[in-house]
Amino acid sequence: MIGAIFLMATSAIGPGFLTQTSVFTAKMGAAFAFAILLSIIVDVVIQLNVWRILGASGLRASEMANALLPGLGWFLAILVGIGGLVFNIGNIAGTGLGVQALTGGSVDPKIGGAISAIIAIVVFLWKRAGAALDVIVGILGAMMILLMLYVAISSNPPVAEAMRQSVAPDAVDFKVITTLIGGSIGGYIVFAGVHRLIDAGHTGPENMDYVSRSAVTGIIVTGIMRVLLFLAVLGVVATGVALSEDNTAADVFYQAAGDFGRRAFGLVLWAAGLSSVIGASFTSISFLTKQGFDPKKRGWLTVGFIVISAVIYLLLGSAPQRLLIFAGAFNGLILPIGFAVVLFAGFFRRDLLRGYKPPVWMLALGAITLIGCVWMGWGSISNLPAVWS
Repeated sequence: MIGAIFLMATSAIGPGFLTQTSVFTAKMGAAFAFAILLSIIVDVVIQLNVWRILGASGLRASEMANALLPGLGWFLAILVGIGGLVFNIGNIAGTGLGVQALTGGSVDPKIGGAISAIIAIVVFLWKRAGAALDVIVGILGAMMILLMLYVAISSNPPVAEAMRQSVAPDAVDFKVITTLIGGSIGGYIVFAGVHRLIDAGHTGPENMDYVSRSAVTGIIVTGIMRVLLFLAVLGVVATGVALSEDNTAADVFYQAAGDFGRRAFGLVLWAAGLSSVIGASFTSISFLTKQGFDPKKRGWLTVGFIVISAVIYLLLGSAPQRLLIFAGAFNGLILPIGFAVVLFAGFFRRDLLRGYKPPVWMLALGAITLIGCVWMGWGSISNLPAVWS
């Protein structure tokens, strides 16, 4: 359970979310609280549906899609694989930025990214990779929460104003919201935790309490981390300080807690990046392989996925912050497709759920959320070039 919870949480609070939250809070101020609250609500609805429906069936999302329509699962796997690759390039870029901040700027982001990719590869080559995965993402997740809590307190944010604007914002930007949701739950991210539970065999209607506890705990962890990061950035922005445009998040931590804050941010971003590289690689390959696939071969496929991501990042040149924001926007477009597959099975193919009947309220909220995600995703398609530029 711990591995699934933190795989979900650290995937959701990866370099993309850290960067997006910092950049958008600097741009929108306390009004960004509405986007944070909306992203948490969307997260709750989607994760509960996905974890419970897939958990009851014991099928990965791609396997369920193939059961609904032969070939649909492979189409979904290709989409998630592409989205996971885009995100993984951004995740490796994030580890590079983290190492740069951690070392006070003495290490080039490309070198930091390459070293971090090697560490992730070692994790998957270890013969006890599954156990290592659970332990590592748990440690990294706990460390991120503690460091963000310290910086959030240090920055002394206007909490009352943030609470007001979370329900009555001065400004609303749905393109920003789509990018944020894509960066925190889009693409592979929504499936990371439940695929880990399925691999561990905790499936079927008899395990619904276990699956639900895992999902709810993961959602609480991600919600806490999102709010802490937002408050940390808001506290700095409220002082009127002009933040760096190249590495906004690092500058936030520096303004809040001096050189220690900058290095703490480096550790947070590196931990978020490394855990997200692990999560993106594990989940993307889980879409491209069947259950029972030779673990050793799957490990090598995962290593290949990381190597390809690292090579592309090294060849792309320097634009890691822009890349992380673009990855969130791109994956926000994939989210409605994967979620629609799961929701369709919950409504119309309960024979796949082994006797489990999803609550009507859960499916209804899921349908409403899906419509909203489709609307926001469609509206952001034309914005992708602008996001990159």
